[in-house]
Amino acid sequence: MLRISRDIVLDENDFDISFVRASGPGGQNVNKLSTAVQLRYPIGRAGLPPDMEERLVALAGQRLTKDGVLVIQAQRFRTQERNRQDAVDRLVQLFREASIRPKPRRATRPTFASKQRRLEGKKIRSSIKAMRGARRHDE
Repeated sequence: MLRISRDIVLDENDFDISFVRASGPGGQNVNKLSTAVQLRYPIGRAGLPPDMEERLVALAGQRLTKDGVLVIQAQRFRTQERNRQDAVDRLVQLFREASIRPKPRRATRPTFASKQRRLEGKKIRSSIKAMRGARRHDE
């Protein structure tokens, strides 16, 4: 059992972990051994609150299939065990990020002084650009 927060616990029996061949450099080791890990977890089994599930779907992005299965690939390390632990850690991290509720934004208005500073800056910039134009000689 993996504890995400006080209320949320993931059962390790729900994970589907398979080992596949890693891509990229590594010489003959890559061709012989299946060290990369593919962790599949159906997020419907987690029993998440609806708002957290929405955040998880947004965070997961392309790692979430149409069936609602979260797929995490791990091939950073050379051994199956370290890649497996890396995949589980990344899954837990993703769930922890989704469990954090974003603070609601309160609408604010700019102060009078900040408006004045902005307009003053625009005037200075305008005068600098006006100086770049072709000179007219009134003679």
